[in-house]
Amino acid sequence: MDDAIANYYANTAEEDRLAQGAALLEEARTRELIQRHVPAPPAVVLDVGGGAGAYAFWLAELGYHVHLVDATPRLIDEARRRSVGRRPLASSSVGDARALEFPDNTADIVLLLGPLYHLTAGADRANALAEANRVLKRAGWLFGAVISRWASALDGLSRDLLQDPRFAAIVKRDLAEGQHRNPTERSDYFTTAYFHQPTEAVTEVGAAGFRDPRIYAIEGPGWLLPDVPERMRDPRRRADLLEVARSLESEPALLGASAHLLVVARKP
Repeated sequence: MDDAIANYYANTAEEDRLAQGAALLEEARTRELIQRHVPAPPAVVLDVGGGAGAYAFWLAELGYHVHLVDATPRLIDEARRRSVGRRPLASSSVGDARALEFPDNTADIVLLLGPLYHLTAGADRANALAEANRVLKRAGWLFGAVISRWASALDGLSRDLLQDPRFAAIVKRDLAEGQHRNPTERSDYFTTAYFHQPTEAVTEVGAAGFRDPRIYAIEGPGWLLPDVPERMRDPRRRADLLEVARSLESEPALLGASAHLLVVARKP
């Protein structure tokens, strides 16, 4: 793992991220998109790059047999701590998305909800996708999350960060190359990552041998609102946020306005 990424997850409370801010919308929509496609439990899930198990524990509670893998030992330790008193995971282990320690044709579902943006080289992403293909059973489902090429530019506009010349330089490189680097001390500027164009993400998944890859905007433009937590607590406003995200999820002209995108595909 890249040193900057390792340091970020060693010192940032990633395990609590989905309970805060616009990530509340991200989590709700990611769950919705996964449930729309997956087979009913029991089925075997490999949650690769799953952090402290936010989605792994949710799926286990639904009756799936979930194996959690992450490259950060601290997050795997946190997942084991959080497993006390809840439905257990099938396993939790430190591992690399590019070299999974599972046999061929093991899983019905593979989640790659982090590796495809933290693997900044195309060859490494191709290796991770090849591994996902290998461990999936025939007709198994892949869910791969990527970050939009335009996420930092929109975040900078929303949070008024563009007056910081360091952030403006980060955005300039993001837009030109998709390569996100944060040389500052500010963890809210994120860490080393690759930001995809939507068509590029679909092409990468298709090139790995998956059938009919489709891409969905996860949050839609709603993540840019300053009061997402308040809206998510209000039933009517929550419903509005989710419905707009749902309505725009496949609109090509607006895909990149979502911070996160989800590629869904099947192994032939």
